[in-house]
Amino acid sequence: MIPALYVAKTGLQAQDMNLTTISNNLANSSTTGFKSDRAEFQDLLYQIKRQPGAQSTQDSTLPSGLQLGTGVRIVGTQKNFTAGSLQTTDQPLDMAVNGHGFFQVLQPDGTTAYTRDGTFHLDNNGQIVTANGNALQPAIVVPTDAQSFTVGTDGTVSITTAASATSQVIGNIQTADFINPGGLQAVGSNLFLETASSGAPQVGTPGLTGLGTIQQNTLENSNVSTVNELVNMITTQRAYEMNSKVISTADQMLQNLTQNL
Repeated sequence: MIPALYVAKTGLQAQDMNLTTISNNLANSSTTGFKSDRAEFQDLLYQIKRQPGAQSTQDSTLPSGLQLGTGVRIVGTQKNFTAGSLQTTDQPLDMAVNGHGFFQVLQPDGTTAYTRDGTFHLDNNGQIVTANGNALQPAIVVPTDAQSFTVGTDGTVSITTAASATSQVIGNIQTADFINPGGLQAVGSNLFLETASSGAPQVGTPGLTGLGTIQQNTLENSNVSTVNELVNMITTQRAYEMNSKVISTADQMLQNLTQNL
């Protein structure tokens, strides 16, 4: 009975962490460019009472043996980088990557972060920045006399001014992709950081070498499926209840044992 208590305890802990992952997905169902997480489970060490394949006699072996598991744990969370739906807006600074790739932004410490959130703004110098003030990279500054602002699918940024109706290019947006996006480190504020697991960023022109195109006046919605998350929440709740029932049953067996001794 005692081992069953500890095994069920690991089940409660794992399902509690799984519920935390699900609740974070649901909380970010309206977050621009958010990518959902999935908890990954792994069974713990086994106590080998009888080794599978051991000799039971000189001429025969054990077909399966006796192996007792010690529980479960969550070993990781896997980011789902499937694209969210695209929503058209009326803001010319709203952009979305239609396909693979991330926008590059410069953090205050000088490092580059990566995001799928294309909700951009202008700062007091006319530079394109995120909602937190991080500058888009490569840096693009929009002149104060700009009358129109256009971003092509290949990232070409052009404007027209009051003095000249002719379009003039003021910069080019480049996006980055990774060989293993799941290895990126999520740091909040819709930002990701490069890690040894993600590999080095492969920077290029949108629409070329496998990178997605840029869509202006568009934002990428969260890829969270609320229906799937609600179903996962129900199964998690039932698994938690069953592990609680195991603890209650083991406790009753121990109680009966102590009362009868």
